[in-house]
Amino acid sequence: MADLIAVIFPTEEKAEEVRNKILALQKDYLIDIGDAVIAVKNANGRVKLNQLMSTTAAGAAGGSFWGLLIGILFMNPLLGVAAGAASGAIAGALTDVGVNDAFMKGLTADKIKDGEAVLFVLVKRVTGDKVLEALKGVGGTILQTSLDHTREDALRKALDAVPDAPSAAGV
Repeated sequence: MADLIAVIFPTEEKAEEVRNKILALQKDYLIDIGDAVIAVKNANGRVKLNQLMSTTAAGAAGGSFWGLLIGILFMNPLLGVAAGAASGAIAGALTDVGVNDAFMKGLTADKIKDGEAVLFVLVKRVTGDKVLEALKGVGGTILQTSLDHTREDALRKALDAVPDAPSAAGV
């Protein structure tokens, strides 16, 4: 079962920095995420979602491929690519993977100030102690989680902790 974690950061840049750190941890197989989205509230009060993957672009690419194959069968590959890309883009735009977009927008609109950002992470699997150590001192305020109280408290302490100073070995 996946866990949802939503953390408020003062700026979109800080949220992006933390998301990149989490993605680096994923490359080291310390965490497996299903989605990582940054929601930002602009001066008009509208919420913009910064998704990891564009389902519209992925749908268009897949549709183009299948359209090309079908177009070759009917001796009109260009028409097939165009029709496939259009139908794939529409299907991709209507697809919502990971965290529900309406949920993220609704939660963000009510809970943060203009210019702040919320990092939503859907965690499938995690090596807790190593990930908490890597996220030590990044800041942020927990908005909502599906973690139990013990793990949520450990995350809160790690976010608030002062990062370890580099050792003075060899000085």
